[in-house]
Amino acid sequence: MDLEHLTPRHIREIEPYVPSRPDDELKSMYGCRLLHRLNNNENPLGPPPAAQAAVNRFPPTSAALYPSGDAFHLRQALAETLHMHPDQFLVGNGSCELISCVVRAFCAAGDNIVTSDQTFAVYEWVAQQTAVERRLVPLNEYTFDDEAMLRQIDARTKVIFLCNPNNPTGTYWQRARVMQFLQRVAGRCIVVLDEAYFEYVEDPEYCDGMRLLDQHPNLIIFRTFSKMFGLAGLRIGYLAGAPNVVDVIRHAYIVYSVNSIAQAAAEAALRHAREHIEETRAMVREGKKLLRAGLAQLGLQYLCGEGSYCMIKVPMSDMLLYRRLMRRGLMVRTMTGFRFPGWIRVTIAGRAVLQQFIEALASEVAGPAGSR
Repeated sequence: MDLEHLTPRHIREIEPYVPSRPDDELKSMYGCRLLHRLNNNENPLGPPPAAQAAVNRFPPTSAALYPSGDAFHLRQALAETLHMHPDQFLVGNGSCELISCVVRAFCAAGDNIVTSDQTFAVYEWVAQQTAVERRLVPLNEYTFDDEAMLRQIDARTKVIFLCNPNNPTGTYWQRARVMQFLQRVAGRCIVVLDEAYFEYVEDPEYCDGMRLLDQHPNLIIFRTFSKMFGLAGLRIGYLAGAPNVVDVIRHAYIVYSVNSIAQAAAEAALRHAREHIEETRAMVREGKKLLRAGLAQLGLQYLCGEGSYCMIKVPMSDMLLYRRLMRRGLMVRTMTGFRFPGWIRVTIAGRAVLQQFIEALASEVAGPAGSR
């Protein structure tokens, strides 16, 4: 069998993503008894109590039955909560599946997408997997460069991806900037606003993309239950858009991809969100305050904007620091893969864990490797 002949060139050129090993394996590898996950922006508070109850109520015998193929009840709940129509929503197996649906729905060979070179990497990966050109615009002052992105648009541009707030920098566009950008795009292509960290943002001038859908039919909004709502292990997210746009995406949508437990937990989380959001925001505010103070004492550059994470520039290899922190039971995200070599990203957690992280970081950067 000639695999090279059978495999398209654009697939051969992709560098496969290698996930981290399970926690039990990592603890054995690094010799740590406990492991604090500060790498994936998971909510350390877990899911809201109502979502946990929904999971606990799931009858084991129902595992033999297929889920709702289009997340019917969850789409009804989203429509009621956001004052929209159920047909304006698609629910996917995490936002990654929905990114794939959008690219496959609107892009063909020879088309292109526009996004940043230092943002959520799945936009770029999905385009590469489908042989679509990726036009990657450098960030400007750690945020999306609207002028440079507009200059990249041509007749073959089908989708622009904006992560707002951006992962990993935490920078974001306020409402006026988003509206101006949409006006200048003028319907020439689809604009995706990925609002995965929407619930964490407290700036009243931040843009709630859902409120712009009526004015801009080329706009699509992504949100997720993985971050604020603590359902990352169940893999569930959703998109919203104009009914005719969502209908086009349905042509590339995989039904039955979201399991029954995820749908029930997400609906419960959505209907009982307020207290959980307030509690999580309070934890993040306190954690960022603690982290900023500790990093200032260490004299380290950092980006600690919106979202549930901070980026830190470290005076050593980010991979070396990762391994050293792992031995202390602290798992962070190295940023070389995000094209930020020498940076790490840290998920905001509770006071005790962050204090442990600051003390460990201080010890590592003060050592011989950190002084180089």
